[in-house]
Amino acid sequence: DVQLVESGGGLVQPGGSLRLSCAASGFSLSTSDMTWVRQAPGKGLEWVSRINTGGDLTYYADSVKGRFTISRDNAKNTLYLQLNSLKTEDTAMYYCQTASGRYRGQGTQVTVSA
Repeated sequence: DVQLVESGGGLVQPGGSLRLSCAASGFSLSTSDMTWVRQAPGKGLEWVSRINTGGDLTYYADSVKGRFTISRDNAKNTLYLQLNSLKTEDTAMYYCQTASGRYRGQGTQVTVSA
C-alpha cells in the first residue's frame, strides 16, 4: 500500500522558515520524479516545485524561486522542501505527489502570519 506522509508544517511569521518532509512507504521514491503542490484557502492546486529521480534537476514556480529548495534523499525514501523568506501568500496546504499525479499525500498546513 503506497503512502506519502508530509510533515513539518506549522505557524510561522513572515520572513521565517520551515522544512517540509514527505516520507514514502510501499513505494520507492527513487523511481519517480516528485513534486510539491499547494492549495491556498478557496483556490485551486498550484504547482510549486519538481525534482528528478537523481536529484540533480530542480524546477520552481516563479512565485517561490529563490526562496524554496526541493531536495530528496532516496536512501531515506524522503522528499524535502525548504521554505525560506516566507510570505503571507505562501499560506496553504502543501502536498507531495509523484510527478504523474498518481500518488499524493494528505498534506501539511503552512500558515504564515504575524
